[in-house]
Amino acid sequence: MKRAILSVTNDLYTDPRVDKVALFLTKKGVDVTLVGRCYGDSPTLAKRPYKTKRLRLLFRRNWIFYAEYNLRLFFYLLFKKCDILIANDLDTLLPNYLVSKWRRKKLVYDSHEYFCGELSVVSNPVAHKVWSAIERFCFPKLKTVITVSQSIVDQYEKEYGIRPYLVRNIPPANTFTVTATRQSLGMPDDKTVLLMQGNSINECRGGEEIVQAMTSLPNCHLFIVGNGTVIPKLQEMTASLNLQDRITFKPRQTPENLFNYTALADIGLSLDKDVSANAHFSLPNKIFEYINAGTPLVVSNLPERERIVKHYNVGLVAESVTPEAVVAAVKALCDPVLLAQCQENCKIAARELTWENEEKVLETVYQPLI
Repeated sequence: MKRAILSVTNDLYTDPRVDKVALFLTKKGVDVTLVGRCYGDSPTLAKRPYKTKRLRLLFRRNWIFYAEYNLRLFFYLLFKKCDILIANDLDTLLPNYLVSKWRRKKLVYDSHEYFCGELSVVSNPVAHKVWSAIERFCFPKLKTVITVSQSIVDQYEKEYGIRPYLVRNIPPANTFTVTATRQSLGMPDDKTVLLMQGNSINECRGGEEIVQAMTSLPNCHLFIVGNGTVIPKLQEMTASLNLQDRITFKPRQTPENLFNYTALADIGLSLDKDVSANAHFSLPNKIFEYINAGTPLVVSNLPERERIVKHYNVGLVAESVTPEAVVAAVKALCDPVLLAQCQENCKIAARELTWENEEKVLETVYQPLI
């Protein structure tokens, strides 16, 4: 039996992309171990059909976290039995690359974003220099690369002459069923429920503009479900604008619970700003989660998400990420006829946009390795 080790820098609690790859390999008869980090406040993991290993760390942010984690990961991989190493994102690539060379193991690089174009990286000259150096050192020597959007595929081919495989982060067909009601989730029946969800609700994700827009959307109720650095600011804005009765905050949920919120909302929001190359190229999994749940979307005018929304006619594209543009798009989508048509289009699109179709590419990638 082949052994594969997948590496990430999160705590494994909510990472549907990596979980789907681990399940795919497990179904192929591979002995899978998923490695991440763990802190005192990390939730307990539910039992999975593959092994998990969470490394306990002293530090949890900034450069010292990445240095500690990469060092710990390097020594873990160096002595662990395996046949295939899978690095998820640039922040795990260097130890995987070095161990793959020294131990002559097969390496797959699964890039979930355009890492060196991420805002927190490009805004920090030292961090950008370090990560870019790591990427330039490793990337040209890689044989198997996967990424999540066509724009990132094209960008990496332009930079390195290597064309990655495209495997989008799409939910499996019919993964979850609705197990809650709007009443049990606190969703009002007399309002149009808007949903902003994610595990990284940070600056430049449109949260501030969405909260401000709520002052002009009296017939709507906004749910913000997830965690992130901008949440305290959004809560302060909500209080200062006296919107506590129409904006509800919920912490990050299990995938099963998150599906309830997604499916029972009327309109999903994905309004990242065009503040970096990574944001410009991004195609977040929440786009497909909304479609899979039958929930029409309002998205920002970034190329990947605009392409999906317009091609399948599953929502509207805001002209810009401003409160005024958000209000205009939401009001337009609240038209009962348009909303019903977009809901029906979501159901049609969901039959095509499935993880099962993306797995066909994974078959091409991994079958020669296993």
